[in-house]
Amino acid sequence: MKRALVIRHTPYEGIAAFRRPVEEAGYVIDRIDVTDPAFPTLDMCSPDLVVMMGGPMGVYEREAYPWIAHEIERLADRIAADRPTLGVCLGSQMIAAAMGSHVYPGPVKEVGFAPISINAAGLDSPLRHLDGVPVLHWHGDTFDLPDGAELLASSDKYVHQAFRRGANLLALQCHPEMGEDPRIEAWLENSDDYLAEAGTHADAIRADYCTQGPVTITYGRTMITEWLAGIRN
Repeated sequence: MKRALVIRHTPYEGIAAFRRPVEEAGYVIDRIDVTDPAFPTLDMCSPDLVVMMGGPMGVYEREAYPWIAHEIERLADRIAADRPTLGVCLGSQMIAAAMGSHVYPGPVKEVGFAPISINAAGLDSPLRHLDGVPVLHWHGDTFDLPDGAELLASSDKYVHQAFRRGANLLALQCHPEMGEDPRIEAWLENSDDYLAEAGTHADAIRADYCTQGPVTITYGRTMITEWLAGIRN
């Protein structure tokens, strides 16, 4: 049986709505937090699929979070071996860093539900299912597009919203897995200043999460199902 490993950079950002399609694709899901004592010696190449989720830290905060450098190093080995890898938000930034790209604070905070613009390459990929679909954004960092990567989607605030390399690597800056997970409340807790900087507030996010979130994850699951079906092990 195939094994999927979910790497959590914070306990409240898990696989969420992607769990169902991953399990339906025949994977048994294991999870590990970066704070787990076993994480420093984790073999990231052996799992059939690695899913790297989000977190509030920045890839460049390596002194505050010593595990970041180790994770990038091991992730680079996995990517070099073309092992199936999915990154969401911070996970996408970690992939970019592991591929040698610069990750840095962006000019604005991008928070809330908004559609992404799918380019021609994206329309010829599983990302086409998200075309015109409002998805949750929650970030203030961005990255340069890695060498050998193919840009799939952008937003009006950030050009690099999604990229892939071949069939086995997909990086998503946005959160098409979030729309029903109650852990959104942990995201909102103590985030008033961050949200204000982005021009929104917690009640607005909650309202959109209730009305738009279920639509987001319907298309997000379809997208991930198709991507998983195209993986080449």
